[in-house]
Amino acid sequence: MSVAMLAAPAAPAAPAAATVVSVTAHLMGGRVGVHLRPGAVGSADAAWLEGARVLRRMRAWADRLTRFSDSSDLARLNAAGSSSARVRPTLAAVLEWSRRASQATGGIVDVTLLDARLAAEAGRAPGPGGADRSWEARPDRRGATIARRPGLRFDLDGVGKGWLADRAVALLDRHRAALVDADGDVAISLRHGETWRIGVAHPTDPGAVLATLELAGLAPNAAQRFGVATSGTSVHRWVRPTGVRHHLIDPRTERSAVTDVAQATVLAGSAAEAEAFAKAVVILGSEGALRLLDGPGLGGTLLLTERGEVLATPSLTRWLA
Repeated sequence: MSVAMLAAPAAPAAPAAATVVSVTAHLMGGRVGVHLRPGAVGSADAAWLEGARVLRRMRAWADRLTRFSDSSDLARLNAAGSSSARVRPTLAAVLEWSRRASQATGGIVDVTLLDARLAAEAGRAPGPGGADRSWEARPDRRGATIARRPGLRFDLDGVGKGWLADRAVALLDRHRAALVDADGDVAISLRHGETWRIGVAHPTDPGAVLATLELAGLAPNAAQRFGVATSGTSVHRWVRPTGVRHHLIDPRTERSAVTDVAQATVLAGSAAEAEAFAKAVVILGSEGALRLLDGPGLGGTLLLTERGEVLATPSLTRWLA
């Protein structure tokens, strides 16, 4: 799951008269915000109403994907005792994205590790391992049929927020600039000439900023999309008699990942991609993640190692303020 390590959007690098309209709410276990620079497309009041409407849409989507409500689509899928279950379009779409994310990260992003995460949180030893975690989605016009062994449960905390941020920001492309922060998974839409600064916060030094990204809309005739996400081992972390555990489960061991990366921030073309690769980089560690750091579609990666080193890939330097 992406942790909320991104600082609140810093003051945009725009004329002082430019207004940023913000609407925030507690959602998905954290703060979610819609931030708009409306410009000529409408007044600040109209932009606030639009931001509030988009936030309500995000809440409706999130209510279908959460594992913390027995009435959600995800909870019903996890509770189904049969080897196949029908799911509606929103859940089907997120599960399809999770499959693509798994393929792109060599299987490191794995949404079938709910039981291993709960074991880490409770300080229990994970199951014996080796159980079949394969699954299949058979799409149709009304959603999909999910086939998996009975008892296999899904956790979408790590992929759902970026997907929601991307879907929300797509509704706001007409504005000069729009940013949707889904509890640390950030989707940005910038018209030509617009910029937005985002500070990457230090995980253990409150108020300190590791780096500041200054993103710019460079496409002449369309809104340009960015995604920024941070993942790390410092927020969802538990000290148990059996040792320190955290929420980033390595699918190869079904235990909290042993890694030299304390935090990774990834810039990509979408928040969903950024979240998937940030998580994979932390789990794999600095050496194991080398093949991913400058992969296709990535705009760059910022690493904080357990030794306190701050490292940036060459592709990220163009966006550092």
